[in-house]
Amino acid sequence: MEWVLAEALLAQSRDPRVLLGTLCRGEASAERVETLRFLLQRLEDETARGGGDALPDAVREVAAGYLVPLMRGLRARPAGAADSDPPAAHRRRLLRAAGAALRSCARLAGGPQLATTLAEEALRDLPAARPAPGLEGSAEAAVEVLAAVGPCLRPREDGQLLERVAQAALSLALAGDGEAAALAAGRLLPALGQSGGAVLRTVWGGLLAPSEPGRVGPRLQVLSALAERLLPEPGERPAGPDARRCAPFWRTVQAGLALAEDALTRKRARYLLQRAVEVSAEPGADGICGPREGNGPSLFWWSEKKRDELLKFWENYILIMETLEGNQIHVIKPVLPKLNNLFEYSVSEENVHPEQQNAAVQCQPETFRAGRWLLHPSWHLCIYKRMFESENKILTKEGVVHFLELYEMKVLPFSQEFSEFIIGPLMDALSESSLYSRSPGQPIGSGSPLGLKLQKFLVTYISLLPEELKSSFLLSFIQKMTSRHWCAVPILFLSKALASVPRCKALGLEGLLALRDVLQCTTITHQILLRGAAQCFLLRAAMNLVDVEKVSLSDVSAFLTSLRQEESLARGTPLWTELCDWLRVNESCFGRPSACSSVGLPETACSLNAYVKNLVEEHIKPPAWEGASGWVPGWGEAKLVALMVLLAVDVEGMKTRHSEKRRMQNVLRTFLDPLLDALAKLGYNAYMPVPKTDRCLQLLVTLLHEARGPSALDGEDEVSLLLQDFVASTAESISQFLLRRLTMHELSSVSDLDRGHLYLQVFTELTHLHREVGWKRGNPTWRVVSLLRDACIRHLQDEDSGQEPALARQVQRAVSMAALAAVCEAMDQEPELQPDPLDAGPMERFLASLQLNQMLRKPCPEEQSSFFEESSSSQGWGKIAAQYIHDQWVCLSFLLKKDHTGTPPSEGELLGRPLPAVRVPAGTLQSALDALTVLPSDQVLPVFRCMKLLVPQLLASSESVCIEAFDMAWKIISSLSNTQLTFWSNLKAFVQFVFDTKVLTIAAKIKGQAYFKIKEIMYKMIEMSAIKTGVFNTLVTHCCQSWVVPASNVSQGPLSNAKHYSELVLEACIFGTAFRRDQRLIQDVQTFIENLGHDCAANVVIENTKREDHYVRICAVKFLCLLDGSNMSHKSFMEDLAIKLLDKDELVSTSRTRYYVNSQQHRVKNRIWQILLVLFPRFDQNFLNRIIDKIFQAGFINNQASIKYYIEWIIILILHKFPQFLPKFWDCFSYGEENLKTSICTFLSVLSHLDIITQNIPEKKLLLKRALTLVLRWGFSHNFSVRLYALVALKKIWGMCKRWQVEELEALTPVIESSLNQVENMHGAGNAKKNWQRIQDHFFFATFHPLEDYCLETIFHILPRLSGLVEDEWIAIEKFTRFTDLPSAAGLQGYHCPTQLHELKPGDWAQQDIGSNSSEADNQSEWTDVQKKIIPWKNNAPDLDLELVFQDRASKLGKSIGRLIVVASLIDKPTNLGGLCRTCEVFGASVLVVGNLQCVNDKQFQHLSVSAEQWLPLVEVKPPQLIDYLQQKKAQGYTAIGAEQTARSVGLTQYCFPEKSLLLLGNEREGIPANLIQQLDVCVEIPQQGIIRSLNVHVSGALLIWEYTRQQLRRHAGTQP
Repeated sequence: MEWVLAEALLAQSRDPRVLLGTLCRGEASAERVETLRFLLQRLEDETARGGGDALPDAVREVAAGYLVPLMRGLRARPAGAADSDPPAAHRRRLLRAAGAALRSCARLAGGPQLATTLAEEALRDLPAARPAPGLEGSAEAAVEVLAAVGPCLRPREDGQLLERVAQAALSLALAGDGEAAALAAGRLLPALGQSGGAVLRTVWGGLLAPSEPGRVGPRLQVLSALAERLLPEPGERPAGPDARRCAPFWRTVQAGLALAEDALTRKRARYLLQRAVEVSAEPGADGICGPREGNGPSLFWWSEKKRDELLKFWENYILIMETLEGNQIHVIKPVLPKLNNLFEYSVSEENVHPEQQNAAVQCQPETFRAGRWLLHPSWHLCIYKRMFESENKILTKEGVVHFLELYEMKVLPFSQEFSEFIIGPLMDALSESSLYSRSPGQPIGSGSPLGLKLQKFLVTYISLLPEELKSSFLLSFIQKMTSRHWCAVPILFLSKALASVPRCKALGLEGLLALRDVLQCTTITHQILLRGAAQCFLLRAAMNLVDVEKVSLSDVSAFLTSLRQEESLARGTPLWTELCDWLRVNESCFGRPSACSSVGLPETACSLNAYVKNLVEEHIKPPAWEGASGWVPGWGEAKLVALMVLLAVDVEGMKTRHSEKRRMQNVLRTFLDPLLDALAKLGYNAYMPVPKTDRCLQLLVTLLHEARGPSALDGEDEVSLLLQDFVASTAESISQFLLRRLTMHELSSVSDLDRGHLYLQVFTELTHLHREVGWKRGNPTWRVVSLLRDACIRHLQDEDSGQEPALARQVQRAVSMAALAAVCEAMDQEPELQPDPLDAGPMERFLASLQLNQMLRKPCPEEQSSFFEESSSSQGWGKIAAQYIHDQWVCLSFLLKKDHTGTPPSEGELLGRPLPAVRVPAGTLQSALDALTVLPSDQVLPVFRCMKLLVPQLLASSESVCIEAFDMAWKIISSLSNTQLTFWSNLKAFVQFVFDTKVLTIAAKIKGQAYFKIKEIMYKMIEMSAIKTGVFNTLVTHCCQSWVVPASNVSQGPLSNAKHYSELVLEACIFGTAFRRDQRLIQDVQTFIENLGHDCAANVVIENTKREDHYVRICAVKFLCLLDGSNMSHKSFMEDLAIKLLDKDELVSTSRTRYYVNSQQHRVKNRIWQILLVLFPRFDQNFLNRIIDKIFQAGFINNQASIKYYIEWIIILILHKFPQFLPKFWDCFSYGEENLKTSICTFLSVLSHLDIITQNIPEKKLLLKRALTLVLRWGFSHNFSVRLYALVALKKIWGMCKRWQVEELEALTPVIESSLNQVENMHGAGNAKKNWQRIQDHFFFATFHPLEDYCLETIFHILPRLSGLVEDEWIAIEKFTRFTDLPSAAGLQGYHCPTQLHELKPGDWAQQDIGSNSSEADNQSEWTDVQKKIIPWKNNAPDLDLELVFQDRASKLGKSIGRLIVVASLIDKPTNLGGLCRTCEVFGASVLVVGNLQCVNDKQFQHLSVSAEQWLPLVEVKPPQLIDYLQQKKAQGYTAIGAEQTARSVGLTQYCFPEKSLLLLGNEREGIPANLIQQLDVCVEIPQQGIIRSLNVHVSGALLIWEYTRQQLRRHAGTQP
């Protein structure tokens, strides 16, 4: 067509100069410039026509005067562009046409001067390749000019210019930003590559230069554009270097395959690899051997003798990489076995025969030794990297698991790249917590499969490492664990894997420090059990892997202090014993520290005992820089010394286990002599340095605290007893010292406040020791208590002089109040310390007259400056004042506990002295509210304790104040929800005062606002439990404990309270949220740790808080089991609860919320029927009369399987115990079949247990006759499931009839027997026979016994497991026995299932077909055929293909399809357009015409097109323009075909498509309008066999496009359509 247009122009004028001048005048447009291009191309063919010598001059004028300025000016949207054309697309079209015209000008110019001049000018414009916004067109124009004139430059004469152009183009292309870079890579460089090897070598040198790792995309774009030059076909003369022999080329390809984020870059990398393999595999190709890397093989090599093996390897490799692009696990999983084959191809097991060695082999002689890599392992690692980077976490997990299983299948040769890969990408992938989830069907608590595989892999890999490499690998592994933030689950399993590595001397000091850094990383998580377990594993790893000769005892002790005693390293645990044994064995092997002299150890003494003895001595001596009035030293050093003392003593105990026990006492005495000597002098040596006393007391407190391990709890720990005796010998001195320091104005600075806190800690430890050893009155602590109490009261009673107080005075007041609070707490816990009644008066009078919430005034201004100039760690005065108020409420709490009679004061007391707080509870409660407004949230605990004693006294008379107290306290609890340290203690105190038995009783009695406020708070706590597990546990446990009464107590008791708050028990019975995956994972891992038992010390040390959601229901169940059915109050409560449960079930059933398997609605209904089963033994006949209809009605509802089993079970139990309800049961079968359908299966299942139901009925024959009649009726149902259930019941009932010899039914014997025999002996392997066998084997009919299996284990664990309920709903029976907050009761027959039911595996008969197929699929070792997507390998520059003319596009993409234009301008819906776009791209249509190009931005379009619009030319033709467009295309030789049913339409099977076809598709509703049908050459319709009138327009278009494609393929293959 272009040739015809050019001929027509030349026919009008024989002088082409006139035509050129005419076309260069006027407004520039794409059509004008394209016409100019057509004319110039025609003139190239007819250079002799017309212009003669003047033609070159005219051409040069066109180039310099018109085309170049036009191209430079295309910076923004051209003025002549149509409004409908996108600016960028229109500019690009103009540039392409102008560039092609310029190329013709350079050829017609008569010499190279024009090309050289234009190239120089464009080269000067090229540095502006990164211009300011709005100037991008100049860069694109420069590239187009160079691409046009570059092939006209002469390789020899213009060699330097070509090299400069190549360097500039490469720099621009590698910049990778903007369209200019893409043009440089896709158009300019390939054009320059035609100029010879010099240019290619210049480009190649630039590509080999080092670059940033993230810039692989631009390099691959350049390489793919030059692939035909750098990877030439065999037989072609190479114009430049062979990329296959260059290692940087392959590293770039690997980076693109594994690390590139965009699919286009990865596609280019696969293209380069595919082309290199195809070129190497061609006959006649020479052996290729690239440079080797280290001792390993080359990155790429080829040998003709190994052609088949290499070709198979690379075909599988490319197939895997292609498949991974899909991110679809069902497509990828069948391909993974081929990854195993890659390792088989890549590893040499035997030496290669010498005859097989050629040039390719000789260049790498070590490669083919036995147990060596034949192909570089980095190629395999690229696959794993790609899987690890996938957005699909399932695919990531598959990749990680496959890699960890490598050494289970085959021992691979060592490769440094493997080690680097493990430290890098593998550990990065292992940081994802979701990978550690359990496999489907795996029991809870069995451990993460990936975690176990990781452990096995690490043990195997390290055992295979050469000894000289183990140390560096393990050090890098541990350092990697410190390089990022790890969640609790990954760090736990990594630590566990590390702890499983066999003992080896691999780590020195650097490794030990790295392990300590990992320990600090574990403290970030809030999961205490997981944190403690990780610490245990890391300690075990240190003992296994550290070379003791390279570390000193000081290094080890510094590491041990990073472990938390309350979470992992505690005395008496197996881990402590293991550590002591490790120290004992290696005691003489530890290295000498470089800082040995700093701790004063002699050169010859580095034993453990000598080290610890010196450690104590050095700790007692304060450093010279610690002044007398400095701050209290940190506790870290005291903890280190105490830990090492206890370890050394226990190590000595191991040595003397069978010798004198007195030696241990001597060793401990030797260690503590310096400390005990200093403590003994405290009482009378007033000049002992304060820092020394601080250090001594810190060590004392730490020793006493850490000695209380699990071994000390049984009272047989000798070390604890010895320590108590030693401290007792110095108690007198310590007590006197404390009394002097706390009361004699010796504490006068802000730093002394921390010192006072230290003294009170010592005082608390002494009182604790007093309780343990059973000291009597008169002991030193007892004597000090009264003196300290009186002195504190005197200090606090001193009146202020009216002036601003001094700092020393205020510090003394703060210390005195804190000391008085400590005394009150000690007397509260130990009554022996309380004074005699005669001595108690002054203290009580003082506390009674104490002004509550009295603020501690700031010191005078001249002293404030010194106060704030002290260390930056000092507390602000606000915190000091808050602590002062806190201590006041501690004292008041003690007073209220001692006397909370609450008797109103007399009139004389009102007029006399200040009233005691206990006598004016209303004022005290108001003060408590005031305190809550000023105290920090972490210091409100004593106020809550006071409120607990005050609210019951005031609820009836001052309800509004109590409600205000409830509200304010709840706000504080809500604000503390993210503060782990103080939240739970405050929550417990809050629950104890708001839900106190007396409070609940009074609130329920008066039924005022407090009653509803309490219920409101209850529901808020339940709501909070959904996001903070354990809140509801605290509430329900407290309430149930307070409501439980002995069965012998027949009075109303506290349970009368429960009736008014039965909603609490109801919510507890059905409590439990559907866990998120991360929550479920945490619970699974915690259960796994708990199942390790004492093997993990964290289980011994950390108390099980029982905050799981299961414990809420467990508490409710145990509470209900404790109720006595003979007690009328208990009975009434249970009946009321049962009715509410049934109402709740009905409400859930009628809810519009979606109800599906394991949904929240399913779980709630499941829990309701579980509780009803628990309550059933306490139901009598009268109560069942009230609820029986609701129970039967529940059987008619379409429930999930697990709920049906519970309903059927309870119906069986009711009919067994109360046969009087059988008539109501028979009535259930009288409904119409349409109303019953599948629900009748519930009642047929009940009939299958008729033998249980009739146990208590003497006359069974009439009952059997009635049952048989019903079953036979339902055996003829049209519903298959109903017939199946009826057959099961018939078989059971007929067996009973024969056993009881029912004569009336003998006439039915032949019919029933033959029917049952036919069912049993049916032939074939169809579903009917399978389902019959499966339903008979189903647990509910084959194994389950409704009476014998009635126990908690069946109700809460076995039946949910067998019925396919999610594991979250399985409550292990061990949890019932572990929950000891409530006593156990024989409310059921027992906890454990006595039958074999618990041994069965889950398997619902209706689901068996699905399960069997999936398991067979997973067990497939290797698939014979897998999905493989079609990839157009010749697509080397896809982002530029959109600019190709239509007829060249198919060949460019490597497709052999002809010219098909699909016109979809009439289609409205983006989904149809997106699907058509994808179909057109897949089948290689030339162009897709749409009504508006903006449709490509629609999300629905993009969802269906899956980026096809980026690979397919799109043209915009609006519906009103279609007639002109059709006429234009028909003029170009296209046949216009319409997809429409008309009177003259041709069937699709009879029509033969021309090569140049235009397919017009109609509107979704109206089809093709009549005016357009008249413009068509033919209409084609799709033959139909159905009733529906038409197909979807996308489907219709796809069928016609495929038929066109099929005919073209057959035509090109030489056959007829």
